[in-house]
Amino acid sequence: MDQTIFGKTDLKVGRTGFGCIPIQRIPYDESTAILRRAYEGGVTCYDTANGYTTSEERIGIAFEGMRDKVVICTKSGAGTPDALMANLENSLKMMKTDYVDVLQFHNPSFVPMPGGEDGMYDCLKKAQQQGKVRHIGISAHKKEPAIEAVKSGLYAVLQFPISYLSSAEELAIIELCREHNVGLLAMKALCGGILNNAKAAFAFLRQYENVIPIWGIQKMDELEEFLRYEDNAPALDAAVLKEIEADKAELAGSFCRACGYCLPCPAQIPIPMAARMSFLMGRMPSERFLQDEWQENMRRIEDCSDCGNCTKHCPYELDVPGLLKEQRATYLKNLA
Repeated sequence: MDQTIFGKTDLKVGRTGFGCIPIQRIPYDESTAILRRAYEGGVTCYDTANGYTTSEERIGIAFEGMRDKVVICTKSGAGTPDALMANLENSLKMMKTDYVDVLQFHNPSFVPMPGGEDGMYDCLKKAQQQGKVRHIGISAHKKEPAIEAVKSGLYAVLQFPISYLSSAEELAIIELCREHNVGLLAMKALCGGILNNAKAAFAFLRQYENVIPIWGIQKMDELEEFLRYEDNAPALDAAVLKEIEADKAELAGSFCRACGYCLPCPAQIPIPMAARMSFLMGRMPSERFLQDEWQENMRRIEDCSDCGNCTKHCPYELDVPGLLKEQRATYLKNLA
């Protein structure tokens, strides 16, 4: 597998990364098999978070006894130094290690700085000095904090959503990271599953030498597809560019990336799925979404009280209640 040095760090990683959110959803033996197969195929960079339920534990199980063979990037969404250290200690315990390669602030509402009253950056710097953290990173869903973090020179790694649907302003962050020698983890490369053209997504991101996509993988056949692309990288040719332009035309405007920050919903609406139901039904087998379970899930949109929780926490500043109502109306037409 093609490898690269991860920004200003000394970490040498494969250019295909592994996003460990989906492995929470499968049996432990399956997640272990997939993670080990990924390593055998040359994948060395794994991204997780303290808040991803059993994800870190599964990494610890899969890579026990071979810690020095993989690069582990994890995240903490803690709001205080004490909570941050508690998250870190829990991460180390779950992953059966005494250090993490990159610890990222998990989509914070501000960019932590040295000497800040919040004490967050200084806390993480202390953990770095103690050898528990090798490099400090940050994840962001909005371009403004991402740009601020990169320009500050304080962060070795940025995690940011990059896909072939990204705007020119968002894609400009790739060059900014290169200029400042900041490692760039590309999340949401498939936009939370809305993009079903993995070949085009791979070809698009492979043109950027400093970008490491962290593909969210849940099934062995998904992993094998990306490993095949590593062996024989698809070209970003005229045919692939035409497919990309078709997706851009269809998905233009506001759409949910399924980041999940809108949850929990007081009305128990499964927002990340419900807010993009028409896209899912058009790009996946629709039968499952027409069963009683999903009819009830979509009916719950009627119970929305416009409490504002989802809109307040949406990093993309979407009108979530409006999207839900639009998707509900489209769904009812499909049922008719």
